[in-house]
Amino acid sequence: MRTLYGLLALTLGCLMLSTQVAQAQNTDADDEIYPTETTFGITTNTNAGVIGGVSFRQSKLLSGTLFGLPQYRYLSIELVNVKHPKELQSSVNSIGSRYIDGKENYLFVLRPQYGREVKLFQRKADEGIAVSGILAAGPSLGIIKPYYLEVAYGNNSRTVPASQVNGFTTPTGETVIGSGGFLEGLGQSKLTVGLNVKAALSFELSAFRANTTGVEIGFLAEAFPNTIVIIPNTNPAGKREDGNRSFFTSAYITLFFGSKK
Repeated sequence: MRTLYGLLALTLGCLMLSTQVAQAQNTDADDEIYPTETTFGITTNTNAGVIGGVSFRQSKLLSGTLFGLPQYRYLSIELVNVKHPKELQSSVNSIGSRYIDGKENYLFVLRPQYGREVKLFQRKADEGIAVSGILAAGPSLGIIKPYYLEVAYGNNSRTVPASQVNGFTTPTGETVIGSGGFLEGLGQSKLTVGLNVKAALSFELSAFRANTTGVEIGFLAEAFPNTIVIIPNTNPAGKREDGNRSFFTSAYITLFFGSKK
């Protein structure tokens, strides 16, 4: 994920340069401001895999300006999968099935966010790139879902929560043969509520006025009231929650597409 941090450092440099000339560019007579922009996106971050989740956002133009720049009311909602840094895929050699060794829970987070988006650069007609700065915050609804494994003894197999597996076997002698179904254990999920805040830059790259495609790149910080155990500590000298967190930080990139009107 070092690439994400490199891109973020680059965008912060662009922000410093853009603020010097953004006000002059926004007065260009060829610029066109749309009152509402609605987009959908696919996101990845430093706490997730290649595809970390999905997002929806809407920006609505406000009547006032901020430092002479157009400002928007920013609304967003996203659903992401937060992984433990030690999550690694293991394989069952005899059949080639895969599972995550030591994992006990999934953590999914639903994040409604409210904030402000300031247009630093407007597109000139159908050319160029529009750049916006975003600051938003909101509640984080954490969904802690048990991770299930498929185990077998002889010709009989079943799925059990990973918490019932010690290493590679269950107390009744069954061995792990792979991961369970993704939706298994959904009914046993637990909920927790936290808070999140993010700062980002949005780059609109589309070539048509009424449509928009681009990337949002930023940092996010998120806190929950209690430590969320994804992979428990198995060392008897420590606590079960050791190595897990209640406070998360991440860099993220969201590829979005949608329309303006």
